[in-house]
Amino acid sequence: MIQYQNKSWLSLILRWRGTVAPGIMLRSLLAAGTGVAAEFLWRDRRWALPPVAHGLVGVALGLLLVFRTNASYDRFWEGRKLVGLMVNRSRDLLRQVTTLLEGDDADARAERAELLRLVNLLFALIRQYLRKERDLAPLGPLVTEAERAALADVPVRPAVAFTWISARLTAAVRAGRLTEQRLMLMDANLTSFSDSWGGAERIMKTPLPFAYAHHIRVFLTLFVFTAPFAMAQPMAWATPVTAFVLAYALFGIDEIGVEIEDPFGYDANDLPLDATGETIAADTAAIARTRR
Repeated sequence: MIQYQNKSWLSLILRWRGTVAPGIMLRSLLAAGTGVAAEFLWRDRRWALPPVAHGLVGVALGLLLVFRTNASYDRFWEGRKLVGLMVNRSRDLLRQVTTLLEGDDADARAERAELLRLVNLLFALIRQYLRKERDLAPLGPLVTEAERAALADVPVRPAVAFTWISARLTAAVRAGRLTEQRLMLMDANLTSFSDSWGGAERIMKTPLPFAYAHHIRVFLTLFVFTAPFAMAQPMAWATPVTAFVLAYALFGIDEIGVEIEDPFGYDANDLPLDATGETIAADTAAIARTRR
C-alpha cells in the first residue's frame, strides 16, 4: 500500500508509483491519436458526429463509472475491516493463551510458544490463500516439516491450521491447564477469526458480475474513441489534447475500480498483508512476554 501525505498537494500529484497512469497511458495516447485523425476528417461531413449525443450519453456513462468505483471501494474497505478483525482476534487469542492457560512449568511454556507460532502460521496461510499461493517455502520456520507434508495436498489450508489450534487447546483441557469455560472463550475468538477469513474469501472469490464489467468497458471504449469526432469542429487542433484528457479521466476511474475490487494481492494500492503479518507477529510476541 502506498503511504503518502494527504496535505502535501504538490508531492501528491507528482507521484507516479501507485497511480493508474501506467495502465491507461497507451489507451489515452490512442485516444489522442484518434483526435488527430478526427481533426483531419471532420471536414468530410460523413465523419462528423453531433456533440449532443455524446453529451447525453456521457451522463449515463458517468453514473455507471461512479457506481462501479463505489462498489469496488466498498469491497476494499470491507476487506480492510476484515483484516483488522483478524489482527484483533490474534491479539486477543494470545492474551487468553498467556493469561488463561495455567502452569509455569516447561510443558506449559512450550504449549504457549506453540500456540503463538500456530496463530502466526494461521494468518500466513490465510494470506497465501487470499493471494492464491501454494508455495510454503516463504513461510520459513513458521511451518514445520511435518506440517508441510500435512498441508501439501490440502486445498483450504487455513481450515487445517484452525483445527490444529483447537486440538492444542483441547489437549490443554485434558492436561488440566485449561478449564472448559476458558476453552469456550478461546473458541469464540477462533470462530470470529474464521468468520473474518470467510468474509475476505467471499470478496476474493466473487468479482463484479461479468455482464456489468463487459457492458461498461464496451460503453466506455465506444464513447472515448468516438468523442473526438464530435468535438473536432469546435475544438479544432485542441481535439487531440482534449481527447487525451477525456480518455485519461474516464479510463482512470475504471482502472481504479479494477485495481481495488480485490484488495488482497500485490498491486500498489492493495492492502499491506505482509506488513499486517509482521504486526501480528510483533504484537502477539509482546503479549506472550508479559506473563509473570
